[in-house]
Amino acid sequence: MSAEEKKALEALIFQLADDDFLFSYRGSEWLGLAPHIEEDVASSSITQDSMGHAAMYYKLLEDLGLGKADDLAHLRPAQERKNSVLTERVNGDGYYMDTPQYDWAYTVVRSYFYTQAKRAKINSLRESSYEPLRDIAVKVSMELYYHVMHWKLWFEQLLSSTEEAKSKMVSALKLVVDDMGDLFSYGEQKELIERFDLIDSEEKIQNNWLEALRPTFEKLKLDLPIIPEPKLNGRNGQHTDELQTAIDTLSEVYRLDTATNW
Repeated sequence: MSAEEKKALEALIFQLADDDFLFSYRGSEWLGLAPHIEEDVASSSITQDSMGHAAMYYKLLEDLGLGKADDLAHLRPAQERKNSVLTERVNGDGYYMDTPQYDWAYTVVRSYFYTQAKRAKINSLRESSYEPLRDIAVKVSMELYYHVMHWKLWFEQLLSSTEEAKSKMVSALKLVVDDMGDLFSYGEQKELIERFDLIDSEEKIQNNWLEALRPTFEKLKLDLPIIPEPKLNGRNGQHTDELQTAIDTLSEVYRLDTATNW
């Protein structure tokens, strides 16, 4: 593997790992707060799966000689993270250990859009030039099918429900789409990542995502979302203050004793 190919590979894997790590963390904050007990169990299971996917990517980076997987997940500062801005956003007002006023509509829209985008990437990674990524994609795709189905059902039900539910979903749609500018981006490493056939182009992944959404949006008589240019590009280390707060909370226990096998 050439130095350029290794650089592209590392950049892509960090993006995949950091996305799932932050998405999983935001999902975990709903534990005990989801709308009903069945959803508490279901969304917690999805969160656990997503963290497992992040762990597999961090282990790939460890195998590439970039350090211990746990350190890569917990000890890197915010400016070194490559996750999309969408995954770091808070669930709503307040802190989960107090009495948070989280927004379930926002979580449904973010989760549905994110998992559909993740599915488009995973389908592409099944044909990646890097065999370990192909192997991970096969494992992830089996679980991801159910994740997409779960959030799609919530998305359709809430947009077909009461006027209050529809109003909240429409507001959530705007918030989510406004933060999606970097979700399909490969950042500064775009040319290298695409040159070495590690994954399909940004444009193809986004188009596949839109086509996956199309039947649902037509059923609900909605226009497909138009993704704006990114205000911040997390792939290039540009983030909100919400990311550092999340990392501080996520890594608090690990930092107490980094030699322990958590």
